Amino acid sequence: MTTTEFPRTPSDLIDPDTWWRRAVVYQVYPRSFADSNGDGVGDVNGIRSRLPYLAGLGVDAVWISPWYPSPMKDAGYDVSNYRDIEPVFGTLAEAEALIAEAHEVGIKVIIDIVPNHFSDQHPLFVDALAAGPGSGERERFVFREGRGADGELPPNDWRSEFGGPAWSRTTNPDGTPGQWYLHLFTPEQPDVNWNHADIKDEFDKTLRFWFDRGADGFRIDVAHGLVKDDTLIDAHGMTFPLPADTPADVEHPHWDRPGVHDIYRAWRKVANEYTPARAFVAEAWVGRPERLAQYIRPDELHTAFNFEFLKAPWIASRLREVIDATLASHLSVGAPATWVLANHDVPREVTRYARPQETLSERVNLDELLPLPADFGLGLRRARAAALLMLALPGSAYIYEGEELGLPEVEDIPAEALQDPIFAQTGGQLRGRDGCRVPIPWTSDPETYGFSPAGAAAPWLPQPAAWAGLSVTAQQDIPDSTLELYRAALRLRHQHPALGDGSMTWVEAGDKVLAFRREPGFECWVNLGAPLPLPADADILVASEELTDRVLPTDAAVWLAC
Repeated sequence: MTTTEFPRTPSDLIDPDTWWRRAVVYQVYPRSFADSNGDGVGDVNGIRSRLPYLAGLGVDAVWISPWYPSPMKDAGYDVSNYRDIEPVFGTLAEAEALIAEAHEVGIKVIIDIVPNHFSDQHPLFVDALAAGPGSGERERFVFREGRGADGELPPNDWRSEFGGPAWSRTTNPDGTPGQWYLHLFTPEQPDVNWNHADIKDEFDKTLRFWFDRGADGFRIDVAHGLVKDDTLIDAHGMTFPLPADTPADVEHPHWDRPGVHDIYRAWRKVANEYTPARAFVAEAWVGRPERLAQYIRPDELHTAFNFEFLKAPWIASRLREVIDATLASHLSVGAPATWVLANHDVPREVTRYARPQETLSERVNLDELLPLPADFGLGLRRARAAALLMLALPGSAYIYEGEELGLPEVEDIPAEALQDPIFAQTGGQLRGRDGCRVPIPWTSDPETYGFSPAGAAAPWLPQPAAWAGLSVTAQQDIPDSTLELYRAALRLRHQHPALGDGSMTWVEAGDKVLAFRREPGFECWVNLGAPLPLPADADILVASEELTDRVLPTDAAVWLAC
């Protein structure tokens, strides 16, 4: 890796009113980040202890995956109380301290919110079950009578995202079968009815609760959900996201419905009450760029993850197509693009890029990757180049914990250790998402790699032995390490006035090269073809691989000052 320092300029300061337009956000998956008390599960105090690391890495904000009280049927995305902290993770006072301490070192805090469904242990759902059919309590959720002579069939053909039907049947107090309730995920995650005023009030209170405690924003889980067709029509196997050629008047019965935008307009009004600016980022798997842009219109959400970039194979033409479509659709609504390579729901990019890309077909499922041959050295090389590409593009970017270490997916977790509900609900046919959720390595100590204190319980998911060499301490101050590549890139992103929010212009350099210019005086070159001579009149700022005679190797990227 080659680096050149760039003079710091006043433009490096992020406008407090628009920080979300250019921020680099680090995703913390609490269970797997840092364990302070030795129980084998990460916690709030563990995050607090690593704030100096995050500040040194150079991120602008952290996004913390759900830390609320939860029965943990879906790793905390089954929330039983949105205005407290899960005791396994710590206390509300510790969370408030974390937010304050993060602010002290210049890091903003984004927390997760899960508005599509509750836990079945949430008091409102417990009340709904107790109240029975026809009650006001049940109107807060989606209860229906079944089909068939005795109501023995689900109300429609909708399927759970985790496998099996999206309906579960209740049992009446006398032991007879009762109504069915909707759950687009696990049976322990009943969908709420967003037509009900109590649900709207519940989430308004939650937004204000955390904004009042200093939270800088929310990541919205399943932002494309929430609103369902009132008639609960059958889906008839309709796929989602809908194909690009789907007529504009065709809607899915329960994903990306037009009514969801009224909810986010109301949320934006709440955020606008606060200073400095609070912001939202949507997890919206909608496929078509023009549909995603509807979520980030000026009166709705601030940003939305660009999953088309994440799914794109390491093929220059496909990456350029996604970048162009993203920038054009976002420009149409005046919103910044939000780039992401990984998160807690998809196989890590090192593992995705290790497979033959021509046959990937944008797979984000580990079980589809496993049969394909893998070259993990090649995967890491491509992932390093992809990081420089992502961080140079206009807009904001998200880094998933361990991405900066070059961690691969853990593909061989024993079946008895898997905890993702996908594994159970598919009868073991799909391994699920645990492979990207393994606790990250901080040191080379083989006991827990510094994730937990000495003598602690085993980590909640087993860590692979090969991770000693990928730990923070093993990569610290090693010039060619992935960690130092990220640190250099993030430092330059803050220092160079061309980076962050703004625009770009393509530099034509061949069909296997992605090269673009940003003003003032910056170019990013990503080479997916044969070794490529670089312009002679440009200074090298940072490169993902060592350069010889100013030649950019295959599957490498470089930032230039020109």
